[in-house]
Amino acid sequence: MNIIACVKQVPDTEAQIKVKADGSGIEEGQIKWVMNPYDEYGVEEALRLKEKNGGDVTIVSVGPARAMETIRTALAMGADKGIHVCDPALDNADAYVTAAALAAAIKGMPCDVIFCGQRAIDDDSGQVGSILAELLGIPQLTLVTKLEYAGSSVKVIRPIEGAQLLVETALPCVVTAQKGLNEPRYASLPGIMKAKKKPVDVKNVAALGIAVEAKAKVAKTTPPPARPPGKIICGDDPAQKAVEVARLLREEAKVI
Repeated sequence: MNIIACVKQVPDTEAQIKVKADGSGIEEGQIKWVMNPYDEYGVEEALRLKEKNGGDVTIVSVGPARAMETIRTALAMGADKGIHVCDPALDNADAYVTAAALAAAIKGMPCDVIFCGQRAIDDDSGQVGSILAELLGIPQLTLVTKLEYAGSSVKVIRPIEGAQLLVETALPCVVTAQKGLNEPRYASLPGIMKAKKKPVDVKNVAALGIAVEAKAKVAKTTPPPARPPGKIICGDDPAQKAVEVARLLREEAKVI
């Protein structure tokens, strides 16, 4: 099998995010960057397909120079090679431009399944996988929690409200992975050492021949409003404290 896994580098979920004073974005200086958690499920499923059916796994990522670290992480997990689309012209790429860059890098490559995370935890758009499938002209299976390879097709399960859907499609296709599909592995020390020698092809916009004008732009970034301080109800009588809690919930919070 020829399997592709698309990955994005995002801020660590535990990083403290600070918005720039002018609202043009976030302060990136002190942020720790990691692989998008949903992309980890896609990489893991790609590796499991490879281990069961043979073939190779190619990692593709669009991002600045620092994104190479995330590509190497995926290679350390067990992927075979990588493609890094790196160009300052893509720094403000929206979902469409990102998908177009991925499609241009992937087009012409032999592939059976392309994995993406169902969304990235930074912009939370959840659009890249679907746009990528459309640009490549192949089927898409989204929000997948179980996958079964059947030679020339795949069967997947995706949850809907109160039920599950079993969907089957011919290959090649795009699959967007979410939590529940698998448990991503950690990179081993030997894997980390081997990853340093695995090939990564770096491409720019000129090599791909794509337009970089975003169709959607972030007008402004603002932090969430500060939470009001909580209230502590003092006293020794539990009954009186319960009455006061009920009053506050009814008169101030207006939830009862």
